[in-house]
Amino acid sequence: MDGSGILYIVATPIGNLKDISLRALETLKEVDFILCEDTRHSAVLLNYYEIKKPLYAYHKFNEAKTCENVINKLSEGKNGALISDAGTPLISDPGNILVKELIANDIEFYVIPGASAILSSVIMSGFDTDRFFFNGFLPKKKGKRREIISKNSAFDFMSIYYVSPHELRDVLSDIHDIMPDRKISLSKELTKLHEQTLRGTASELLHMLPEEVKGEYVLITEGGSEDQKELSPEELEDRFEELKKTMKSNDALKALAAESGINKRELYDMFMKK
Repeated sequence: MDGSGILYIVATPIGNLKDISLRALETLKEVDFILCEDTRHSAVLLNYYEIKKPLYAYHKFNEAKTCENVINKLSEGKNGALISDAGTPLISDPGNILVKELIANDIEFYVIPGASAILSSVIMSGFDTDRFFFNGFLPKKKGKRREIISKNSAFDFMSIYYVSPHELRDVLSDIHDIMPDRKISLSKELTKLHEQTLRGTASELLHMLPEEVKGEYVLITEGGSEDQKELSPEELEDRFEELKKTMKSNDALKALAAESGINKRELYDMFMKK
């Protein structure tokens, strides 16, 4: 759109306020307005670098209705920046709807790269970094959560999850039930004074956790072996019965299908039509 402004999608520190690029600082000082998840939270970073710009709340609860106002500002020739509370916007953070609208309205936008909790945690894990799968936050419902973990357990590359403190023990318990011997890396407070990465099996990590779990975690499960043997019908049935102890039969079938690579209908015929 001729004459329109530009939106800059700017990565911010994930902890240490000094982990921000010169280009990001220069951009934030030059734009006309800044969109942020929590204006109070972002004000800490902006005040640290003496950046004074109009701040507008842009979060998952107002993202859809705020887009029109942002598009209007950009169409008037104003330049803006989108930041999240920490790290790179759009990665398990708001912004996807806005990017789609920018493209639809032919408005320019650029990404100013920077800190990423995902990449830092991948390196800290010590696992093979050639490939990985980012899952984001898991569903809160146990059955659906376990289905996803079971499906991802078949990957021969690492799987990455964001986990909130009040769900961490439940997620680790699910992983223990599904793949008890799988190695896990658990990172928190990255780039901060008390940053920490724990490594071990789910059972070992559960014993390492403090009584009161605080902060958000990046949990990474190592990929399975490429030469995992195929399960016999008897082993498949044992696995199905094991999964049914913690989820409904239909969810157990979905999980086993994802884990074994066998069609769900075929498994249904094997176990449910007896």
